[in-house]
Parts: sequence; structure tokens; C-alpha cells
Amino acid sequence: MITNTYTEFSMLRSAEAETAYQQEVISEGYAGFRRLLDGLTEAIKAAADADIPSLEEALAKAGRLFPEPVQFSPSWERIWAELEATLATKKHVLTAISPEERTGEWQVIMDNPQVVQEVVCYPGLDFHDAAYLYAYFRPQLEKSEYIRLQKIQTVIQELGC
Repeated sequence: MITNTYTEFSMLRSAEAETAYQQEVISEGYAGFRRLLDGLTEAIKAAADADIPSLEEALAKAGRLFPEPVQFSPSWERIWAELEATLATKKHVLTAISPEERTGEWQVIMDNPQVVQEVVCYPGLDFHDAAYLYAYFRPQLEKSEYIRLQKIQTVIQELGC
């Protein structure tokens, strides 16, 4: 049994290897497909600028090998579109913010000023974690919601006694 990690998946080079992998995942069912999704998600989360093209190819290959992920779980009906949107947003962030500007502390803030609800804030992140959270949540925004990815320039923090 293979572990279905992104690394193994990305190393499939022939149609025969892809077919064998596809059959193994199908025979394992939910668990096998979940490992593939977890591997792809972790690869997107960790992706640096140079990783984006190979991830785009991997998502295209995954969609080709498993065109109906709903057969594994109804919640995965739109998983390929969701992962593609997350990757596209992360690509946008990596393109918009140069490597020289990525040092320091970052945060992601989400809010909908039209409703009474808590502001969601993920503070104290390094750039790659913040970029992934932004990329993950951005495609899911509802009407009137906004999301911000911002670098912290100055911080004053105190702890209560």
C-alpha cells in the first residue's frame, strides 16, 4: 500500500504508473483519497514561488485521474475547484509581495462590517503561513466580507498579571 503523499503522486511519470496509482486509491476508497488531498493541501501550504507550476500540474493530473471526487465523499464535490482557487490566490500573493518584503510578522484579518459578529484575526504568523491562510479563506468570502493580509511594522504587547 502506498501512502498517497504529494511527493509520490508528483513522481508518477507514465500512464501505467498513473493508472496503477488511480486503481490503488479507488480500491482504498475514502482513506486513500484523503491522503492524496492531505498531501496536495500540505504542498500548497508549503509552496514557495518555484513550486507553483508543478502544483498547478499536480492539481490538473489529480482532477484528470479522479474526475468525480464526490464518489469518495459528498463534501468533496468541488474540491478541485477549491484547491485550484487556493493555489491561484497563493500564486497572486507570492507575485504581489517580493521575497525581500516577506520577513517579519504577518497577520490575516477577516470581517464583515455589515453584520454584528467577531472580527477574525490570525496574528503572529510568518509570511508563508499568513499567505496560505489568506489563500485558503479568500475564495470563500461572502458578500460584504473582506480579508486582509498585512505585515506588522510595530508591535507593543503586554501580558496581564
